[in-house]
Amino acid sequence: MTPRVRGALAATTGMGLVLSGLTALSSPALADPASTTDEASAAARVANPYVGADVYVNPIWSANAAAEPGGAAIADQPTGVWMDRIGAIEGNDSPTTGDMGLRDHLDEAVEQAGGEPLVFQLVVYNLPGRDCAALASNGELGPDEIDRYESEYIDPIADILADYEDTSLRVVTTIEIDSLPNLITNISPRETATPECDEMLANGNYVDGVGYALGRLGAIENVYNYVDAGHHGWIGWEDNFGPSARLFLEAANANGASPDDVHGFISNTANYSALREDHFSITDQVNGTSVRQSQWVDWNHYVDELSFTQALRTELVSLGFDSDLGMLIDTSRNGWGGSDRPTGPGPQSDVDAYVDGGRYDQRIQSGNWCNQSGAGLGERPTAAPEPGIHAYVWMKPPGESDGSSEEIPNDEGKGFDRMCDPTYEGNPRNGHNMSGALPNAPISGHWFSEQFQELLGEPVA
Repeated sequence: MTPRVRGALAATTGMGLVLSGLTALSSPALADPASTTDEASAAARVANPYVGADVYVNPIWSANAAAEPGGAAIADQPTGVWMDRIGAIEGNDSPTTGDMGLRDHLDEAVEQAGGEPLVFQLVVYNLPGRDCAALASNGELGPDEIDRYESEYIDPIADILADYEDTSLRVVTTIEIDSLPNLITNISPRETATPECDEMLANGNYVDGVGYALGRLGAIENVYNYVDAGHHGWIGWEDNFGPSARLFLEAANANGASPDDVHGFISNTANYSALREDHFSITDQVNGTSVRQSQWVDWNHYVDELSFTQALRTELVSLGFDSDLGMLIDTSRNGWGGSDRPTGPGPQSDVDAYVDGGRYDQRIQSGNWCNQSGAGLGERPTAAPEPGIHAYVWMKPPGESDGSSEEIPNDEGKGFDRMCDPTYEGNPRNGHNMSGALPNAPISGHWFSEQFQELLGEPVA
């Protein structure tokens, strides 16, 4: 099958990094576009939903991107549609999402599909007590409001998606980012514990909520569930890696779900971890000192997302997930580039100079997550780029803020997290380093022009 290039998918420079030679998502003609309800045009169950399909371009994000200088070069890229509040299901007229609700997006997706296979990427993100280890992405539901989560959020989403079961759409869901890994890394007696995460572990509502979402959505034939799995700079240590995988299996068996409801996992969602680090590896040594002992790697077992994600897949299959399990990697903002992008290894005077001089990821610390200064667009959305990887995706729409750089009153339940404050250096979880966040940021999910321009780099024709 010959890949088909869509729109402006030629080589593009993001922060000075040329992103060329990437395989666009292809769309063979399968069915009569005039019919979307018969068996021929329905989206048959496939091993990898991204193969042989285009991916939905959100017209709201596309318009925001195209309005920026140089933004037209990437405005036709597919990004995730976020359901981060109950009100988003019907459409809540936010600055980023406009007034398009889930059904509006699905109708637009059917039109874009024209009867051919098309992936619709949906982020399911509204757990009770959401994001217990941060404030910028706190949600509207209290820690004990599991009943509301099920009846007012998941059930309406499932009911709407079921109405599109016999179309050519392939609905890919990202299930509840920043949830289950918090129950491993941010609970007592760890130094990184928060009372909120202890509460969510005790009441079981993260596990039950994820299980309920998997079961309800997984029952729809053309839905492909991918559970959020953190990223290598969070889960890559041995005391996080195995326990996280086992917790994922527990959630996949909770509250009506089974592992059959999990088509795969997604890493690096809305994060910045480099896809590959070409200039050093976890097995390297400098003057007899392992790369793992460098301040940047800090005894992690992985140095980049691709190696972590492939290893996690192997671990998950060994625990009982399907051998065809697939992984997604969010590459929307991990294309660190510009004039500081290393072209070779760092000096071998010591292990820190070697790693710091060669690494693409230019964050001050790998735990920094909010509106990171110096980041660039990563690899374009690509189907089946590596063994075990179903796709590179832009699940986080570039240009949408991670959180406000100062306290901004809002009605979305989102708090002010000091990790979004560029002056902050008081977080023990990142070693009391600076946050690395950009200034003048709006609340999470809202359009952040300055960040978009930095991600894009020099305007591209």
